[in-house]
Amino acid sequence: MFSTLREKLSKTRSALKQRLDALVQSGKPREEILDDLAEALILADVGVAATEKIIDSVRARTLKTDSFSEIREALKADLVERLAKAASSAPPAVPPGQPEVWMIVGVNGGGKTTTIAKLARRFRDRGRKVGLAAADTFRAAAQEQLVLWGRRLGLDVVTGRYGGDPASVAFDAVRHAVGKGQDLVLVDTAGRVHTNANLMQELEKIKRILGREASGAPHEILLVLDAAIGQNALVQAREFLKVSGITGIALTKLDGTAKGGIVVAIADELGLPIRFIGTGEGEDDLLDFSPAAFVDALFE
Repeated sequence: MFSTLREKLSKTRSALKQRLDALVQSGKPREEILDDLAEALILADVGVAATEKIIDSVRARTLKTDSFSEIREALKADLVERLAKAASSAPPAVPPGQPEVWMIVGVNGGGKTTTIAKLARRFRDRGRKVGLAAADTFRAAAQEQLVLWGRRLGLDVVTGRYGGDPASVAFDAVRHAVGKGQDLVLVDTAGRVHTNANLMQELEKIKRILGREASGAPHEILLVLDAAIGQNALVQAREFLKVSGITGIALTKLDGTAKGGIVVAIADELGLPIRFIGTGEGEDDLLDFSPAAFVDALFE
């Protein structure tokens, strides 16, 4: 995981390294170093609010030193603790005899359907019986894309009529899973514009239907965010959290941006665990998120 992360986070790490190397050579006093660190974190999209808290923590940890190496280690320790705190939450237990149900939500273009395919392959390869629900009935292409993935992976895909009720597709998928002995259902939902109240409310209907059909469902509501859009990803997460009760984040396209600090901003401000990070377009390019490995890959 570390070697993969190190490669995929190269843009963010290079941007940070350039600034940190300059600090090492500057010989600046401690407070000026902290100010420059704050600027580096903000430019990496950690965000102003999270950066202020991080720098305050580093300042408190390094009261008796001007050593840059000690300041750097204090920064790493704070980031790991901050990310680990959010990552400590876990999805609810699933009652015996019924499938685990995940709703996958997000705006169009964020990599949602591709992430579903990656999750489906991962869990299939681990011995789980996976079913897919193409509950994005508003775009024919979205259902077709998921059906193609289902064929490629050898998995059942429950679809609905174009323009039909997405909640009915989710309902049928859970019923189908029970009949087929599937233990995991991944429900694709229509890509939402997070500022459109009507579309966001449709998610609430799907949640209600799933909850009536399977106790505790949906057991995970995974928000797929595009890391390349930086602070806009945090804005999207705030709005989805208000309506959908997000339980975790899958952050995609982390390999294509120099602003991987958005991971810290989301975890710190919203307390949402980063479950997975997407590091490419391949079926295997999805990693379980590890706070320690992520921070090491940024700095080593």
